[in-house]
Amino acid sequence: MRQAYRTALVTGASSGIGESFARLLAMRGTDLVIVARRADLLDELARDLVERYRVGVEVMAADLTDPGERGAVEQRLRSEPVELLVNNAGYGAFGPYAESDLDDQLKEVDLNVAALMRLTHAALPGMIERGRGGILNVASMAGFAPSPGSAVYGATKSFVASFSESLHAEVAGQGVHVTALCPGFTRTDEESEPNLLWLRREDVARAGLAAVTTGRALCVPGLQYKAAMPALKLVPRPLLRAAATLMWKQAADSQ
Repeated sequence: MRQAYRTALVTGASSGIGESFARLLAMRGTDLVIVARRADLLDELARDLVERYRVGVEVMAADLTDPGERGAVEQRLRSEPVELLVNNAGYGAFGPYAESDLDDQLKEVDLNVAALMRLTHAALPGMIERGRGGILNVASMAGFAPSPGSAVYGATKSFVASFSESLHAEVAGQGVHVTALCPGFTRTDEESEPNLLWLRREDVARAGLAAVTTGRALCVPGLQYKAAMPALKLVPRPLLRAAATLMWKQAADSQ
């Protein structure tokens, strides 16, 4: 069943894929709550969306790793429910885990996993009660393969994909859709063109919204990445680790 969402909350909305989510939803007439750390960027985006598309846009400047600020977003989801939650906020650190600052790595887990869980828990019960809603969680292709150099990021995205697929099964038949969006390498600027490796952020966002509105559990944007998924399952893990390590070393050498 295809759902048209009248209201949505998008995290990480000030730039990148999150901004594309907000713009695509506004084009469809969806009233928005946009969340990110930078109030100035959110305000600029809100003004543009209101002027262009005549939708309602509420700005919530919040660091989702801060318990108090994150709690305000959770409370907003409980007290004024939305029909679609897009858990897009996240980041990844690059470098050998043993040489990385542990607090930074734990903060990555807090944003990519704990905040996503908390916002989902705030929104999902009401959606089930109303028999209508969608949750789109942004995972990554990195969650399906070894990620040397970004071990924590890959692990968090593996969690998001598994968590989302499990919730999709839990709420099946209740009018609520939970979807994991798993893009590969994605350009965060607006002007870039797609190529063999890189996807455009608008194409990724559009694919994710199509997947959650039609009730798919998993969305892998881009033909090249769709084709790669079976290979990730068939290639022996030692070979996959060796290839991932080689790519990591080449990337590190190029920096």
